Amino acid sequence: MNADCRIISGHKIHGSPMNNDEAYKAKEKYMEKQLEWTMHLDNTYYVNIFGSRLPVAFTHGKGVNLYSTEGNKYMDLLGGIAVNSLGHANPRLVKAISGQAKKLIHCSSLYYIPSQAELARTLVEKTFADRAFFCNSGSEANEAAIKLARSYFFRKDAPRTKIITALQSFHGRTLASVTATGQSKYNLPFAPLPEGFVYVPYNDIAAIKAAVDSDTCAVMLELVQGESGVIPADPAYITAVRDICTAAGALLILDEVQTGTGRTGTLFAYEQFGIKPDVLTTAKGLAGGVPIGAMLVTEDASTGFVQGDHGTTFGGNPLASTAALAVLKEIDDRELLKNTQTVGAFLKKKLTQIQKKNGTIAEVRGLGLLIGIELSSPIAVEVKQKCFEKGYLVGSIGKNVLRLAPPLILSKREAAAFVSDLSDILTDYPV
Repeated sequence: MNADCRIISGHKIHGSPMNNDEAYKAKEKYMEKQLEWTMHLDNTYYVNIFGSRLPVAFTHGKGVNLYSTEGNKYMDLLGGIAVNSLGHANPRLVKAISGQAKKLIHCSSLYYIPSQAELARTLVEKTFADRAFFCNSGSEANEAAIKLARSYFFRKDAPRTKIITALQSFHGRTLASVTATGQSKYNLPFAPLPEGFVYVPYNDIAAIKAAVDSDTCAVMLELVQGESGVIPADPAYITAVRDICTAAGALLILDEVQTGTGRTGTLFAYEQFGIKPDVLTTAKGLAGGVPIGAMLVTEDASTGFVQGDHGTTFGGNPLASTAALAVLKEIDDRELLKNTQTVGAFLKKKLTQIQKKNGTIAEVRGLGLLIGIELSSPIAVEVKQKCFEKGYLVGSIGKNVLRLAPPLILSKREAAAFVSDLSDILTDYPV
């Protein structure tokens, strides 16, 4: 190398020409400083709502893997918390986003948006719904559903205000959606909270039957309670809730923010329960990482909103809608629902074998590629750290549960590698 100055990842290293070893060490040192600088900026300027994050920053990803500023590879088994449904740098999604960005990223909802209309049609044709509304997040989708439920009865000149949700649920961070969340640790600091929300135990038919009355406008439930430990609903419970809502004339809202877009092995989890909701909310994986939320509704439920009742600036804009269409097309063309079922079952089988082998796992639960691993002792945070050190990104819920929500493209081979290393990690924690 003859130049007197070298560029290392955008940073000039001045001085004499470097050999390969020196260049590598210089780059490694710069990358380490880059992470330190990012952490400094975050600690100094970002609102401290995430606490102390894992000490890593990523430069790019490919498939199920992410690559850090320090050059390390990590298998992403959390998928941006069920967001990166196609993994990272999926060619179809990249092409769709970049192509649309060259033409038009955003325009006002005052005008017709072809990709938005096409996305609405696609989701209606694939689900129970007759109409769709787009926003930017799961919280916003749930906020829309809450407003719709009350407005639905207001527009009938028969107002109802009560909304029933489950204890240990999670429905979002806006004021109404966090109030709908049946966990005081999420909503207690924001009192006074909106009125009219009632919480009942999850999977308890008698409790919800007793709670529903003539003032109930909606029951709002997750089919898998993700934020309380990946707790699936009992099919008999969901069937009963559907019947109870129908008898009372109340709307059934299913929160599929986390379970939607193929996460559980069907496009939406309700398909596995043999019922149809009146309203369904979703977000996360719908556009593979581009922010979008959706509320899907029956024709009857949609009458709860008239012109001016609700709105959005960014929701379903050309970029987000184009990305979502690409995700849905890729799921179909690559048969990712089948892959999710197959690899999800494989993961649960292998994890159950660990459970039987050494007892460090108390229970394995979930649907498709949304899996909760309940540990026999409060070591989830420590195990998550050990996984990180071995090159795996997983989540933890509380002190006892690990959460997996990998891209739908995860292979059996990749899943097997993780299970093998997790088994080794757990041998350090004898029961």
